[in-house]
Amino acid sequence: MTTHWLAIDTATDLASVAVSTPDRMVTQSIRGARQHAAQIVPLIQQVLAVAKLRLGEITGIIVGDGPGSFTGLRIGWAAAKGIAHDRELSLVAIPSLLGAAHTAHRETAGPVVACFDALRGQVFGAMYEFAAGRVETLLPPGVFTLAELARVAPARPVLALGDGAERYRDEIVSWIGRPPVGLATLPPIAESLLRLSSYEGARRELDDTDTAEPEYGRPAEAQVKWEARYGRPLPNSSR
Repeated sequence: MTTHWLAIDTATDLASVAVSTPDRMVTQSIRGARQHAAQIVPLIQQVLAVAKLRLGEITGIIVGDGPGSFTGLRIGWAAAKGIAHDRELSLVAIPSLLGAAHTAHRETAGPVVACFDALRGQVFGAMYEFAAGRVETLLPPGVFTLAELARVAPARPVLALGDGAERYRDEIVSWIGRPPVGLATLPPIAESLLRLSSYEGARRELDDTDTAEPEYGRPAEAQVKWEARYGRPLPNSSR
């Protein structure tokens, strides 16, 4: 039986959706975090229309696991969980930073560092290396300043990419000796999530679609302010 997996990623300003068919992958993307809520479902519909597939033919969902934009992740996960729950489909998560790093692995050999802008002078960062259909996580996703990231990285990357790397361009150039690469110049992350689904150790199986949550990386700004004001953890928070 032919399987068709649908991938959704909304961890960054550039949201993307992709679907696999027997002979190709179909992808669509939109830029602008404020459009995610209104456009993610139409984006899914567009991808299915181009691929000439019905939603009922989808056999599983892959969702970008962050870390990244709190609001963006909630939107993407709500869509993924809703489809998986309604149609009783398998739901798996793959780190969005891993997906970003994978978009560029064919263009270079060696460690790749992916950085999403985390604001507050920090980035969500991780480092990976790819070879022969497998991935090695050299540094798992975390929140760092660029100086901290360079200090804890186990190797000097040959490439840095993502909006976080672009924001701190000078620091990236000083660290690795070349400018960062923007996500807009690379294949959409959702496409990489589909390709990574067969990589050992890349995916996180989500057995309960009702309670599953993404790896936000850190609490939302509103949660931080609430906890600072009241001096206690926010009940039922994402922490």
